[in-house]
Amino acid sequence: MTQQPKTPIDGAELLDRVEKFHRRFNRFPREAAYVAVALWDAHAHLVEAFETTPRIAFLSPEPGSGKSRALEIIEILTPRAVSTASASANALYRLVDAAEGRPTVLFDEVDTIFGPAAGDNEALRGFLNTGYRRIGGAIRCIGDGSNQTAQTFSSYCAVALAGLGHLPDTVSTRSIIIRMRKRAPNERVEPYRQRVHEKQGHALRDELATWSEQVYDTVANAWPSMPDGVSDRPADVWEPLIAIADAAGGDWPDRARAACTELIAAAHDNDEASLGIRLLTDLRDRVFQGADRMPTAVILELLLALEDSPWTDLDGRPLTPRTLARMLGEYVTTDNKPIKPRSIRTATGGVPKGYYATDLADAWARYCPPPSQESATAATSATPQVNATESVAAPTDVADRSRHIPGLAGASA
Repeated sequence: MTQQPKTPIDGAELLDRVEKFHRRFNRFPREAAYVAVALWDAHAHLVEAFETTPRIAFLSPEPGSGKSRALEIIEILTPRAVSTASASANALYRLVDAAEGRPTVLFDEVDTIFGPAAGDNEALRGFLNTGYRRIGGAIRCIGDGSNQTAQTFSSYCAVALAGLGHLPDTVSTRSIIIRMRKRAPNERVEPYRQRVHEKQGHALRDELATWSEQVYDTVANAWPSMPDGVSDRPADVWEPLIAIADAAGGDWPDRARAACTELIAAAHDNDEASLGIRLLTDLRDRVFQGADRMPTAVILELLLALEDSPWTDLDGRPLTPRTLARMLGEYVTTDNKPIKPRSIRTATGGVPKGYYATDLADAWARYCPPPSQESATAATSATPQVNATESVAAPTDVADRSRHIPGLAGASA
């Protein structure tokens, strides 16, 4: 008997219902998070169609913020879900290669892997890092004694994480980050009862599985347009979800791209950038502010005066000229030479050491986030470039501050 083709499923309407199901039990801090999670659930059914599988990570500073509940709801909506708070890397590699198909791994309390008390979990970290791409995996010896042979184990599978604090950069850059917070007294969610709600979730899961079969070829061959400014690793992370949104239609393509932009920006705002990038960004936006040069002493005074900065306490000491030079020396100028302090002639005849904006420009362009509107406006009013032998007056705010530094009154910017 010929099998009848399945009735096409309205993808947009199905994703609407998946989103509503999450809203019953999960209180996310941003509307964009509901969009991302619903699309991620669908992506777990379509993971074979993509080259990458983004991790989704629910993080919070304190317990009791709804992270584990988010994993519980994902568990009943995704295929072959395996929930764990403790597993060996070898067990996970074998689980991924099992005949039943790739699992959806839900890892709770992930801070025990990456936190300060994590201990020796390098193999497990390797599993989470390499499994982001289809080509990721590990080579292990199997067999006994002299009869061992090398075998490659895949680690490519959908992974959802929940934990306290932050993730290492190698994981967070491969993840969609959702910062959870405790519910306020007036924020209500429906109590989750597994024996009642699991069947409802499984019904949605089965519909997602059927729909994924119907749109598999469409999303596997898709090259979705990304929002302006989203490229490189963030584009790799979000491309599967946007391809799914495009296949679903309705308002999901627009909502997916808006969520992409919002959550990428939010992740950048919350994650602690490396000290080097923080230094470059502070120099561009809060020290130079369009000036073409700046004495080291003035730079230090302005950096140390920033109330929300780390520069007053680097391993128990404030930032020094030597440390500033070492940190900036890690980056290079446009002609590929290390950034170094140079002599700057001042209006009073002194020649203190300092830094030129032209030397920092390449590092600013490569490593810093786009400047805010305020910073961009300041940059457009920068003092015209002059030769190193010329002396210029500092911008008013710098001049006012440098007046209190001996020998730097009237120092050039």
